[in-house]
Amino acid sequence: MFRTFRPAMTLFLAFTVLTGLIYPLVVTGLAQVAFPWRANGSVIAVAGKPVGSILIGQAFSAPQYFWSRPSATSPQPYNGLASGGSNLGPTNPAELQAVQQNIAALHAADPGNTAPIPVDLVTASGSGLDPDISLAAAEYQRDRVARARHLTPQQVQALINRIARKPWLGVFGEPRVNVLALNLALDKLDVTHVD
Repeated sequence: MFRTFRPAMTLFLAFTVLTGLIYPLVVTGLAQVAFPWRANGSVIAVAGKPVGSILIGQAFSAPQYFWSRPSATSPQPYNGLASGGSNLGPTNPAELQAVQQNIAALHAADPGNTAPIPVDLVTASGSGLDPDISLAAAEYQRDRVARARHLTPQQVQALINRIARKPWLGVFGEPRVNVLALNLALDKLDVTHVD
């Protein structure tokens, strides 16, 4: 028995050191050298203070900001430790109620907007942490944000166009806008705005 136990234990310890220590250290070191901003969470700082990650959605509810896609994480929205969708189907009464509440909030924030509401403004993503919204979702909110900031819709649309990311290689994915990047760019544009 000891003859089979010793080689098994030796392999176990060797692979533990190799895959549990050496490999993670090498990959972490390479990432720090090759992609330091991404390896450290893609954190955006304003005046030296971190305000969020470009990779994780955040809750915005003030009328002068673009709103993110709803989050289904718990116990609070956009909880990076609880990534995951609600797993509620489109016919589930709880999902329908959440969608109706999101529609009501959008109508209350911009009662004059009669455009169709893009689906990504009323439903959560699969991760619950989606940092991007569709171009249609950004354009739906454009006039509300412009009024709240005393800007023209054309100024806000130009900013949306500048921040928008195209599909990868022009084919994969949809055009999208990162909400945090867009709101930070708005704050730079609207120098009279004070929280």
